This record gives sequence, C-alpha cells and structure tokens, in this order.
Amino acid sequence: MFEKVLIANRGEIALRIHRACREMGIQTVAVHSTADADAMHVRLADESVCIGPASARESYLNIPAILSAASITNVDAIHPGIGFLSENAQFAEMVEEHGFTFIGPTPEHIRIMGDKVTAKKTVMEQGLPVVPGSDGPVSTLEEAEKVAHETGYPVLIKAAAGGGGKGMKVARNPDQLKEAYQLARGEARAAFGNDEVYLEKYLGRPRHIEIQLLGDTHGACVHFGERDCSVQRRHQKVIEEAPSPALNAEQREYIGALAAKTAAAIGYRGVGTMEFLFEDGQFYFIEMNTRLQVEHTITEMITGIDLVREQIRVAAGAPLGYGQSDIRFEGHAIECRVNAENPETFIPSPGKIDGYHAPGGLGVRVDSALYDGYRVPSHYDSLIAKLVVHGTTRNECLMRLRRSIEEYVIGGIQTTLPLHDRIIAQQAFIDGNYDIHWLEQLMAKS
Repeated sequence: MFEKVLIANRGEIALRIHRACREMGIQTVAVHSTADADAMHVRLADESVCIGPASARESYLNIPAILSAASITNVDAIHPGIGFLSENAQFAEMVEEHGFTFIGPTPEHIRIMGDKVTAKKTVMEQGLPVVPGSDGPVSTLEEAEKVAHETGYPVLIKAAAGGGGKGMKVARNPDQLKEAYQLARGEARAAFGNDEVYLEKYLGRPRHIEIQLLGDTHGACVHFGERDCSVQRRHQKVIEEAPSPALNAEQREYIGALAAKTAAAIGYRGVGTMEFLFEDGQFYFIEMNTRLQVEHTITEMITGIDLVREQIRVAAGAPLGYGQSDIRFEGHAIECRVNAENPETFIPSPGKIDGYHAPGGLGVRVDSALYDGYRVPSHYDSLIAKLVVHGTTRNECLMRLRRSIEEYVIGGIQTTLPLHDRIIAQQAFIDGNYDIHWLEQLMAKS
C-alpha cells in the first residue's frame, strides 16, 4: 500500500480524499493555489505545497508544478480528484513516467473514453446500445444534413471531445440545423480546442441513468448499481438519487451487468461511470467518465462501500476481493449539490462565510470544506457542499432531506439551498416523475 499520496485537487473532494487516506494510514500532501492557502484540506494534510497563483491554469492545471511538488515531497502516488486534470491522459502518462502511480484508469482508457465518438464505437463492439446518429464526426454541414435526415428530427449536435453541456445544441428542423451546427463547433473549439462534433437522435423525455463501476488490475470488474441524475439545469446535474425511481429490478440488473461486462472486456482499471439515457424502457449509452463522480456519495450510502478507498486499493495493485453477489443495496439516498450562487439567477456568490451550521442526525452526510470565516474564492467552480441523506425508503429519505435543508445554515453568501427546497417540494419530484428537461421547465414557469 502507498505510504504517501499527493492530492491534485481542491475543495470538498480534496478533503474527501484526505479522509480516505487518513483512515488507511496513508500520509497526504495537499497542493494549493495562493487563493486556497487557508483551505481545510491544506490545514489537515501532513504536508502542503503552494503550486501557483489563484488562476487554475497556473496552479491546479499546472502539470510541471504538480509533478515538482510530488518529487520534493517524495510521494508514491497522485490522486487527481474530480475535474481539473482527472481525465487528462497526458497528465496520467506523465505521472507514471515520473515514477508515481496515477490513482485512476490507464491513459489509454482515459483517451478512448474522452473522445465520445471513439467511446461509442468501443462500447458498441461489446454490445452496448447507443443513441442512433452519426458513425463518427461530421465534418461538413452537408454531411450533418444527411445524417439528420436519416436519423429524423430533432437531432442533438455534440462536441466529440467534450462534456458538461459545452458544444451541445438541438436542431428541431432543417432550418435550425445550420446555425446549431456552427454554434456547436464554435463552442467545442473554444472549450476543448477541438471543433469536431457528431449527431445523435434527440430524445424527448429521457432519464439520465449512470452505472458506477470498479475494475482491478487482475481482470475483475463489478458494478455498484445505478444513479438517477435527471434533475439537471443546462446539462449540469443538480440533484441525484440512488436507486432510480424509474427502473424496475429487471432493468437495473440488465444494465448493471452489461456495463460491468463491457468494462471488464476492455480491461478497465479503477472507478468509472457509464452514463445512459433511458426512455420507453430502452437504454442508450452516451459516455463514460473515467474518474470519481461528484455523486459517488449516494452509491456509498446505499452500499456501505468507500469508493475512494477502493480506488486507492486498486491503484496499489490490490484485487477487489469480492464479487458482484457480495454487493448489497440498502435503502435510498439523495444528494443535493449546493453551489455558491444566487438560487434564481445562478450568478456566482463568492465571499466570506459568516455563520455555518451543517445538519446532522441519522442518515445525514455533508461533504464540504466550508467553515465559519472561510472565504469562498471566485476563481473556481461554485460547488461548495454536497448534502447527502439516506433513508430506509425513498419517502423517509425525502422527509429527512427536507429537514436537513431546513437545518443547513451557510451565512454571508447566497447558495442554491432554496432551489433544492423548492425542487423536493414539487409533486412530480415526490412521485419520481421527472426527466432531464423537467427542472428547466419548472424554472421557466416562475
């Protein structure tokens, strides 16, 4: 097992990784920008190294600085966390070339799954269903028009190299296709340095279902059930729950087993998540995230398995030590992503925390690096906390979540807690009757 791990990230996920390491007897090294000198994970780590100014490009995306920090602190491995360099194949390669272990998949798998077109081809070869559309990138408007005509409108134009809703446009008819195609390519070029796009059939009311996977270096791979991430705004997840209220036992067993079989077939190592759209009883693969997910917490709550710990074990070469039949699912869990934003306009709200009280009690978990007096910087993603609750039933979970939101106090800045309170009070959400467009439709009514 590793003796010392460098955490190449910040915020709540850096603290989450530190906690897993500490419970495994592993020392930690925190790297940080000048803006994060007082961050909680920096305070708690065994060692810390400042790797640059506030700008993420000059600090958390600065590969030479991170590798230098790893060298001077003599670590065994580097954990990339979530975001930043976590799905950067070049970074993973350089980590290994410098003699450190990358706590994540192989660079090859990061590269394959990072290109959405290649990812679709790879999983199709293993029998996974995909959304009808182009076989690869469409390089001209004429080619896009041909694919759209064959697939049928509406169509979704997506960046081949991206995610998070960037470079993604809908065309509902031929008249809209030209503008949507040009806009998608422009956004893709600006966001990812690659303007390749591809086309998919646009589904009307799908759910967003994802399967949590874990593979070791000995050929074993298991799944930890599904998460429903359909409550979204501009393709960004807002609330997630596990298990999905939309699936029955037969459906979840089918897609879980198929995803695990596919990951095993390609020799996948570490944690990963296969994401699907689900409509009218059919699953369609859309992408695979080759890293830990923000919403891994709800999977941990219903399985009792520490996914970060497992991630570290597998990276160190340990076998899983258990099979699919050993994984048990109990109860229901929901996560609310709490952002430092105005809950109506979503304008970022950085600033000093003036009064902080996290909810507690049975089945309540808060993953956050906030503390009273902490100053939320303006330079990074606005996610500041994850409120996660677990209950024996979905109804118990909802009641506990409502109570927890009422208890949660984050003073000095605006947060999206009021939005979460509004969402879980909606009858459609209470009934589990929502899709990926539901939240935006709800907000458009107000």
